[in-house]
Amino acid sequence: MSLRALRRPALYVIAALLFASAALRLGLGVGVATAETGAPPEPLACPAPELPAVLEALAGREERVEARELAIADRMQALRVAEAEFAERLQELRAAEAALAETIARVETAAEADLARLVAVYENMKPADAAALFSSMAPDFAAGFIGRMRPEAAAAILTGLEPSAAYSISAILAGRNANAPTE
Repeated sequence: MSLRALRRPALYVIAALLFASAALRLGLGVGVATAETGAPPEPLACPAPELPAVLEALAGREERVEARELAIADRMQALRVAEAEFAERLQELRAAEAALAETIARVETAAEADLARLVAVYENMKPADAAALFSSMAPDFAAGFIGRMRPEAAAAILTGLEPSAAYSISAILAGRNANAPTE
């Protein structure tokens, strides 16, 4: 037999002895522990006389903290409800704003179409008839139409107006972009 072959059974024997020793120690320790603890242990005496007051203060603080946590939870729930209502109102407001923008665009388009149609009507009138109509208009109102007309039609109408009315309309047309930024 080789040396290795002799070592293996020796290791098994040593391991078995170690396990047996552990089992014996556990068995004896448990027996002693159960024998000693047959009666319930006596409560420990309070070493510090102020400890009950501290414990009572801690219990009161714990109650206040729990009450505050409940109040915070209620407020958080109220905030969640308010946020949901706010989001809903915001959606409604955005929808109303979009509808209003659409209506304004439609109205502006219609107004622009009406003005273009009216300018075309004035351009196609006889210059003398248009000049009589423009002489009864306020100069700034008349300037708005003259500024939109073809130059030939505007010149024919201005020629038919009294010189002071033609001058007023021309001055308004010349000055309407005077305050526009240049840069």
